[in-house]
Amino acid sequence: MIKVIFLGTGTSQGVPVIGCVCKVCTSMDKKDQRLRCAILVSVGTTNIVIDVGPDFRQQLLRAKITTLDAILLTHEHNDHIIGMDDVRPLNFSQKKHMPVYASQRVQADLKKRFSYIFEAEPYPGAPRVELHSIQASDNFEVEGIPIVPIEVLHGDLPVLGFRFNNFTYITDAKTISDTELAKVQGTEILVLNALHHTPHHTHLNLEEALALIEKIQPKKAYLTHISHRMGLDKEVAEMLPANVFLAYDGLALEIKC
Repeated sequence: MIKVIFLGTGTSQGVPVIGCVCKVCTSMDKKDQRLRCAILVSVGTTNIVIDVGPDFRQQLLRAKITTLDAILLTHEHNDHIIGMDDVRPLNFSQKKHMPVYASQRVQADLKKRFSYIFEAEPYPGAPRVELHSIQASDNFEVEGIPIVPIEVLHGDLPVLGFRFNNFTYITDAKTISDTELAKVQGTEILVLNALHHTPHHTHLNLEEALALIEKIQPKKAYLTHISHRMGLDKEVAEMLPANVFLAYDGLALEIKC
């Protein structure tokens, strides 16, 4: 059994957006309030978080996550990595370095932004991480759990999605090659980004996401990385095919392997 919790389903600005008074940003519906995009995948007692954005601390507290076995990073944009400092309490409580799985390019960016973590003699109390290199061409394991990396393009930037058995998570995609799409085929539960309704140069919009879902044919698909410009959750839900749903913060799924 794979358990999934959506820790955040919003864009880089989150929803509500600072200073915005649109109907979504002022909505009292909890489904319209979105932290930055992240997800928890649990298999047995193993907890894996995909991406650690600026809301990472708040997300773990809200979901009552007390242990974490690994972090997977999709790419190096701020809304996906800048919460890395908040692994410190987990270092202290678990008494070990935090395994972080990322491409070489993303690792290089981490070492620039968080140079204090990677100094030869980091100061006492600095986060402790253990970097593991991954790439789209090679499957890997975390605590014995097999994971298939899937490369998508975020504009021109390669981003990694991840497949866990019958569950696939892809965010910040605009295009995907036929070779990488083949890795997704047969997945039963698909999570895919859909920014809003109009075309965007680095993200799928709703129409493009639905077309890709139709091509992949999962049993169910959940949309994430959602902008306030998408519209109210209850209104957008009525536009979607029967097997497609807007994800929302706190949504929990159980998926049979």
